[in-house]
Parts: sequence; structure tokens; C-alpha cells
Amino acid sequence: MDSILKSIEICAGAGGQALGLEEAGFEHLVLVEIEKPACDTLKFNRPDWNVQNMDVHFFDGTPYRELDVDLLAGGVPCPPFSDAGLKLGDKDERDLFPEALRLVSEINPKAVMLENVKGLFNKDFDNYRNSIEKWLNDHGYETDWRLINSSDFGVPQLRPRTILIAMKPEYFKHFHWPHKKIKPKTVGEVLYEDMSSQGWLFAERWKQLANDIAPTLVGGSKKHGGADLGPTRAKKQWEQLFVDGKGLADAPPVNGYEGMPRLTVGMAAKIQGFPAEWQITGKKTPAYRQVGNAFPPPVAKSIGNNIKEAIINGRKEQRSQGKAEGVFS
Repeated sequence: MDSILKSIEICAGAGGQALGLEEAGFEHLVLVEIEKPACDTLKFNRPDWNVQNMDVHFFDGTPYRELDVDLLAGGVPCPPFSDAGLKLGDKDERDLFPEALRLVSEINPKAVMLENVKGLFNKDFDNYRNSIEKWLNDHGYETDWRLINSSDFGVPQLRPRTILIAMKPEYFKHFHWPHKKIKPKTVGEVLYEDMSSQGWLFAERWKQLANDIAPTLVGGSKKHGGADLGPTRAKKQWEQLFVDGKGLADAPPVNGYEGMPRLTVGMAAKIQGFPAEWQITGKKTPAYRQVGNAFPPPVAKSIGNNIKEAIINGRKEQRSQGKAEGVFS
């Protein structure tokens, strides 16, 4: 039974983190997500998951305390800390770190993993990060922050992200960050099959032109961002990969198509590291927003594997100590 651990996820989105943690061996007790299109995606791909379409503010973690939860995870909203936003931090109504900490107190998990944008590492937020760390320390957790690049986990885009890991001391001493880097494929290598699927004769040449990893995908928020590949700088980076980032296509290019192709939502999902069989449901703009805001599954899987290993090793050590105490008592 040590091989399957129990998790709860907030701000689950399109399931990038949940999918990665599932592959790492976590069984989701509940996934909480406020956006219905994202909930529809989760339910479509995993009908057996317990998906709760609700605001995290109203999610009560108390009933789960007695279930011995191993991991509380989530990708809390990034606009409060994003360089593209106003960087209001804890003054932004979308900041859900306080709710995550409330749930830590209610659920008392063995481990916590929270993901956010690299902007959270700006000096402006040093005090805020320190306050989160102090709260966790005061409540019996040891913590570590790390800025990681998703491309180090085989994801075909840089996508820097801050990851907070907090664990009870008996498990934290067994935790280590993933250190093996996996070289990502280029955009052309990842998307060639899609780009050539409708007979586009230029697909082979396009594969050679799209010979680097992608810029970071951004999904935007309801207030800002649409079905395109981001701000002007990002669009220029996509142009260097011979991709038109000004919008998204409904289907791959057909024979006779001229010019730079646009990505479909499915292609964007592959850039995020989603497997081809994972379907993002809904209309184009909300579907792309799900993709652009996702946590790449390969990253979640890799870190999840190490969290799982730390918890299992911690359990083994506790059992070993218990047996030794029994012998010498």
C-alpha cells in the first residue's frame, strides 16, 4: 500500500499537475477548480476523479484530515506575482496562498507542493515568501523554494516556475530535488506529426525551421489575454520558429497552405507536455487559457516521484525505529 499515496489538489486547471502526480503514483481524493471549462476537461479525461467546481475560499479541508493525506498540491493563481501584471502580491484579490495555508492547517498533509511564476522570486516579494515559509515552519513543516525550468524536464519550452515544497521533518530529510536533466525536443520535432497530418507539403521544411524550444506559453486571465501566443515579444520569438503567434488555428495546415502556420489548442497542449490523448475541452479561447496556464505534467511527475520517495522512505524509517524500540524496550 506504500506505493499509492493520497493527494488533494486546488486550482487544478486543465489537469497538468494532477496528471503528472497520477503518473507519479498519487491517488487524488479531490480536485478543486473554480472554472467550469477546466472542470469539464478534467471530467472528460478522468470521469472517475472527484472534481469539485467551486471557489477554493469555500472548500473545507477539515473532513479530509482523518484520511491521512500525503500531499496537498496546487498551482495558485499567478497574476499577483507575474511580471506581466501589476505585481500586487498579497494585495491582489486573486492571491490564494492564504487559502492554501488554511487548507494545510485543516488537512495536515505530510507534504505540500505549490507552483507559481518566476516573478514570485522578485525582491519585491522576499518578505511575502518569508512570511509563508515562517508560517509553515511554525506549523511543523520544513520548506524549500526552487526556481526550475520546465525544459530541464523534457518540456519543449523554457517555462521557468517557482516551486515550494514543504514537508514534515521526518519526510523532508529524505527529499531531494530532481537533478537529472532531460533534453527537450524542438518545436518542429514535437509538432511535425500534427503539422503534416492534413497533407501540408511544407511540413518537412517547417520542421527544420522550427528547430528550437518554444517561448513560454501564457494563458492570460479572464481580464486579459485571448487565443494568441502572448505579448509582442513572445510573438516575435514564435516568428523565429516560423509560427504565427497572432492567433490559433482550428485545424492543421492543408496542402497548398502558404506562410507561417498557427498552432491549434492541441498543439499548444503538446508544447506544455500534455500527452496526445489528453483532450482540452471547450471553445478555443477558454480551452487555450487552460493550456497556457497549465503546470507541465512531466515536471509534476518528476517532482512528485521525489516527494513520494521521501514519504515512503520516511515511513520505512519510522517503522524500523518502532521495531528497534520494541526490541530494546
